[in-house]
Amino acid sequence: MKTLLIDDDDFALKLLQRQMQNVGHGDVSLCVRARDAVDLLEAQPEAFDLVFCDLQMPDMDGVEFMRHLGRIGYRGGLVLVSGEDGRILQTARRLAQAHQIDLLGTLHQPVSIDRLRKVLARRATQRGAAPGTGQVAFPPADIAAAITGGQLVNHYQPQVDLRTGALVGVEALVRWQHPQAGLVYPDRFIGVAEEHDLMDGLTRAVLAAGLRQAQQWREAGLDLQLAVNISMDNLAALNFPEVVVGLACEADVALNRLVLEVTESRLMTQDTRVPLDIVTRLRLKGVGLSIDDFGTGHSSLAQLRDMPFDEIKLDRSFVHGVAADASLAAIVQGTLTMAHQLGMKSVAEGIEEQADWDFLRAHGCDVAQGYFIARPMPGAALPTWYADWQRRAGTLVQGLPAASEDGMAEAGA
Repeated sequence: MKTLLIDDDDFALKLLQRQMQNVGHGDVSLCVRARDAVDLLEAQPEAFDLVFCDLQMPDMDGVEFMRHLGRIGYRGGLVLVSGEDGRILQTARRLAQAHQIDLLGTLHQPVSIDRLRKVLARRATQRGAAPGTGQVAFPPADIAAAITGGQLVNHYQPQVDLRTGALVGVEALVRWQHPQAGLVYPDRFIGVAEEHDLMDGLTRAVLAAGLRQAQQWREAGLDLQLAVNISMDNLAALNFPEVVVGLACEADVALNRLVLEVTESRLMTQDTRVPLDIVTRLRLKGVGLSIDDFGTGHSSLAQLRDMPFDEIKLDRSFVHGVAADASLAAIVQGTLTMAHQLGMKSVAEGIEEQADWDFLRAHGCDVAQGYFIARPMPGAALPTWYADWQRRAGTLVQGLPAASEDGMAEAGA
């Protein structure tokens, strides 16, 4: 892993270089001027897997540097190093996401060796997590053929009760088993499917496979709730509730064991009559409805008021690092309080560290999902994972008390 370090403070730069060497990353280049770093990356955008950049620099600050990274199309990892306050760092993180930069984390000066190791470990994990990420999307005709040809497969990410550690459900995440490219991740085909009116068939395929798998688990003694993402395209077809009912009946799965997740930023159209009709009929039939990626759109509270959601799913951008960030903590606590006052279940996705698990458990979140618990896996792998999880969960739920039974955890149960 070749790394570029940028800091106008020569002492801080060499100290970070020494720390990188101490943790086994000796292939490091140094720049005291961000403009020189931009020149390097423009000439060879793929030369560096990782860039560390100070936010506060005189000739070009870190914000301007990120703008250039976005323009260049840099696809490596970025770490911001700064002594600025948490709100500025949080805004810088959001800006990196807007530029589609893989921001691995922020390090406060002086840099902690333990924190440095965690950031580097995250980059190593991401490099092996999704082999298709960043590659060119497939043409719509190939995706249509994959849907009709049965090439789509589901992986499932477990969801566990934060209070007891019990496995309560899974989220179905679609993959494409491509005959030449191997396992293709959704970032390479979902956007194209949405643009070319292919989401109806894709969603039906994911639903049907997930419901069949849920029935197989139930026969094996695991009665789990199944969460499936749906598209705005599905909320434009008035017969969608009948489609869902038909697939559930075919798989012999009760409708109250199914949750449909709707991404809030894509939820509402100008004419709300059809979506309101569909989601209300789904809820009347017993299907759960989750507002996904909560907090990332523009009309969250209006949607909670107008739509019959019974679950709020906190977006990873609020969950990851919540235990160490006062701003995130305030947002998450406020959301959890609101969810439970509305009688809604709360689900936190993107939990990667025990500190965040402990925080969410102590503050009454109901359900946890993320790499700290398990990565998405084929359906056949779940029983083996579950046996290991049962042993591990015992230590996690004993280590820190959950919210009291007459507090928020029970209010949403």
